Amino acid sequence: MNKLMLAVFFVVISGYFSNPIQSAAASSRHNAHKHKSINHHHSTVSWYGAKFHGKRTANGEKFNMYAMTAAHKTLPLSSYVEVTNLKNHRSVIVRINDRGPFNSSRAMDLSYAAAKELGIRGTGSVEIKPLASLQINRKANKRG
Repeated sequence: MNKLMLAVFFVVISGYFSNPIQSAAASSRHNAHKHKSINHHHSTVSWYGAKFHGKRTANGEKFNMYAMTAAHKTLPLSSYVEVTNLKNHRSVIVRINDRGPFNSSRAMDLSYAAAKELGIRGTGSVEIKPLASLQINRKANKRG
């Protein structure tokens, strides 16, 4: 019986990998759907600071309004995103360490430091780009 199950497994796996074009197309459709909700263009953001400074964030650390962090509803905790202010084209890289905002008109709450660096005083219109770790290293090397 084990040999039969093993044979079925190999047939299924080889069928999946035998058509790389179909597999790649399926993969790209899956990835496009998976990341559709986080590839924001022209998103509204705000910031949070002193009222929450020192309080616990969703990932368990204490919120530091002077750190380059942000709250987002769906992006993975500890992931990084590049946020670009659409008015002045300033960009920062922030780490997602909290959940929110709990206002349906905003996509993200930035820390005070990130908002200040972007030149955002109340709310702002930004582009949010999720980054892979390789992209983070490259951008850090360009700035440093």
